[in-house]
Amino acid sequence: MPKFWLFKSEPQSYSIDDLRRERSTPWSGVRNYQARNFMQIMSVGDEGFFYHSSCAVPGIVGICRVAHAAYPDATAFDPRSEYYDPKSSPEHPRWMNVDVAFVRAFPEVVPLTRLREIAALDEMPLLQRGQRLSVQPVRAAEWRTILKLV
Repeated sequence: MPKFWLFKSEPQSYSIDDLRRERSTPWSGVRNYQARNFMQIMSVGDEGFFYHSSCAVPGIVGICRVAHAAYPDATAFDPRSEYYDPKSSPEHPRWMNVDVAFVRAFPEVVPLTRLREIAALDEMPLLQRGQRLSVQPVRAAEWRTILKLV
C-alpha cells in the first residue's frame, strides 16, 4: 500500500519548477531526527505533495514521487556545505536523504489558507501549530481530499 508524504521547500531555494527541470533530486540537508526517520521508512513509489513555504502564497504546488529509498546524506560529510555535520561520517552517517522525482505541477497553488478551511484536514500535521518539518506524513484520506481541490 503506498504511503503519502509532504515535502516542504522555500521556492527561492528549490521550487517545483527546479524539480521539473532536473526531473529528480536528493532531498538532502534535512537536519531533524523526526524528518530523517520519516525518510528512512519511505519506499520507492511513495507519492508526496510538493509544498512551497516562506513565500507570498504558501501552499501545495504539485506532486513528486520517491525515486530512491533512504541513503546517507553526503552534504553532512562536506565541510564546505551549509549542512555539514562533523559528527556524521560515511562510516557512521547521522543524516539520510531520499531522491524525489517530479510527477506534475498543479495549474494553481492550493493555498495553506484553503487547506485550513477544510474540516477533513484538521488533523493534518502541516496544519498543526508549530509544525516546521520539511518532510511529514499525509494520511490517505487527506491525500484524496487535497487531490479533489486541484
